[in-house]
Amino acid sequence: MDNQTLTGKKVAILVANGFEQSEFSEPRQALQDAGAHTTVVSLTEGPIHGVHHGTLGDHFEVDKTVDQVTCDDFDALLIPGGVTNPDALRGNDAAVAFARDFVEAGKPTFAICHGPQVLITAGVVKGRTMTSFKTVKVDLENAGANWVDKPVVVDDALITSRSPKDIPDFNAKILEALAE
Repeated sequence: MDNQTLTGKKVAILVANGFEQSEFSEPRQALQDAGAHTTVVSLTEGPIHGVHHGTLGDHFEVDKTVDQVTCDDFDALLIPGGVTNPDALRGNDAAVAFARDFVEAGKPTFAICHGPQVLITAGVVKGRTMTSFKTVKVDLENAGANWVDKPVVVDDALITSRSPKDIPDFNAKILEALAE
């Protein structure tokens, strides 16, 4: 993709400690390579840490806390997975409202692996066709989503993916959606 395709586009990456690092860093790099500006949004200031399949990963600086931003500040939202990341996010009312606002506004919203759990808590999955890590399937179905086992699922501006092995397909779809 032309490295200027997404110039001017602003993407929030919503994460808390314990995010799956590849689901954060690889889409972030693809977005930045395409010219988009990414902002790491979390629950608190200071560094947060990723994980590599449960093993402690690297630390990353938080750019803004969730109470310092609104959906209007961005063109799109990325929610990486990991097991503890979405659990921490969905326990925070401001993070849940932030995610809900993107979906309700029809802005591109990208969630991978366990990331859709935040959208379940936000109450925005009913009637949507989505995918996720296999252990989130029942949660999505119970919340009224149509779960399918595909590398990437596009339902209007909502793009979901299953796991780190699907990141190349996920990245291609998120770049395509933002370029439209």
